[in-house]
Amino acid sequence: MVRIGPDDWREFRAVRLAALADAPGAFGARHSEWADATEERWRRRLTDVPFTVVARGVDGPVGVVSGVASGESGESVELISMWVAPGERGTGLAGRLIALVVDWARDGGRRTGLMVRDDNLGAIRAYTRAGFVDHGVPDDWPATEPAERRMWHEGTPARPRP
Repeated sequence: MVRIGPDDWREFRAVRLAALADAPGAFGARHSEWADATEERWRRRLTDVPFTVVARGVDGPVGVVSGVASGESGESVELISMWVAPGERGTGLAGRLIALVVDWARDGGRRTGLMVRDDNLGAIRAYTRAGFVDHGVPDDWPATEPAERRMWHEGTPARPRP
């Protein structure tokens, strides 16, 4: 696993497009919104989101996760864009990726939160194993949008860092 930045935009593009194609309902973005994105847009995403880690397999990237400061004054970190390739699911890779974001947040004195689709049971299980607690769907969640649950990390990562 390696932390990447703007110069790694090609690798990020490959894993992000794979994630958006594999799990279109799990992300706020759509594959069609990014498929023809310019190099500048990919680089900007990796600049605007300061913590992105890619898990590399033999044939290329097999997982990704990002963290970004959130809250009014950046007092917390939002875990975003989490994805593990289907062939890597069940290997503990998700837990290792999650732990990297939690540790990055903790190193900055911040807690980690995330939003996850209510119907994404595999992701909810992975986050729960990693120490996240489900706080339910926010009361003000729009009725016209698929429900998303708020989860906050309230323990130590379930899996050790690599």
